[in-house]
Amino acid sequence: MKIFIGSTNPTKVEAVKRVFSNDDVSSVEVESKVAAQPFSDEETLEGAVNRARECATMKKSELGIGLEGGVMEIDDDLFLCNWGVLVDQKENIYRASGARIPLPDEIKEGLQTGRELGELMDAYASSANVSKHEGAIGIFTNGVIKREEMFTHVVKLLKGQWEHDKHQ
Repeated sequence: MKIFIGSTNPTKVEAVKRVFSNDDVSSVEVESKVAAQPFSDEETLEGAVNRARECATMKKSELGIGLEGGVMEIDDDLFLCNWGVLVDQKENIYRASGARIPLPDEIKEGLQTGRELGELMDAYASSANVSKHEGAIGIFTNGVIKREEMFTHVVKLLKGQWEHDKHQ
């Protein structure tokens, strides 16, 4: 089966390859059509939907997958959020979300000034490309959960829903 994932970020690509290990997975850079730093569940989900839909329309693609990370607010706290979407050839849409943890105030303040989480995490961790490795979730869970693992869980949820519908 041919699957396109709408990102070249290695954590997202490896999550899809891990879950769809027997399939032909290709990564392509597509536009999320939302802000570079999504700031709500709705905007983060919209970005994942847009990526998945664009991938599903690609030549010979059986499945399109979009994965999007963002932040969302509850009361006065800002949380990491992530969404995944799978679109099949029949244009069925499957959605799933994953882990959420609160972000420290200094990260929240940086995001509120318009900076992106990836940039802030690089500075916070004194590292480069945190978003392509452990991610904010990896930093703030002391490596117990890493970004690829977080997205793998979301992709498993998507695959499970899709397979369930296929067998109905």
